[in-house]
Amino acid sequence: MSIEKRVIELVEEKIADRPDLFLVDVQMNGGGQLSILIDGDNGVAITDCVAVSRHVGFHLEEENTIEQAYNLEVSSPGLDVPLKSHRQYQKNINRSLGVKLADGNTREGKLIAVDKDGITIEENIKEKGKKATTVQNIIPFTDITETKVLVSFK
Repeated sequence: MSIEKRVIELVEEKIADRPDLFLVDVQMNGGGQLSILIDGDNGVAITDCVAVSRHVGFHLEEENTIEQAYNLEVSSPGLDVPLKSHRQYQKNINRSLGVKLADGNTREGKLIAVDKDGITIEENIKEKGKKATTVQNIIPFTDITETKVLVSFK
């Protein structure tokens, strides 16, 4: 079993009694950095990260899963981390997103809806010499290469 698979099992075991929390990503890089990203429907508290870190770290040490020295980091995804899971999209309804498409184009708009096949965003379309109009567009997940939440400081 790979390190990542075992870590996923351990994280899911730890958060099983917390339906508001969910695993976003697990990565073990060559430099011994084990990164776990968890998120929550209502955010993630530092105590949640600590609890997951202690649980995973204890079991990895007990089982001697990782032979070399490693650094374990548990955090919530920052704004610079692209959305990966359906639940992250759900959590960000009514927020502005930047979406990179497989054809190289980018779209920006407010996330209106999410379903199993894709997202619906509300975009402001400005044509030269005309007033801006608001249009809702459906973007299938198969066309999306990356989605990030946009932060406005207005």
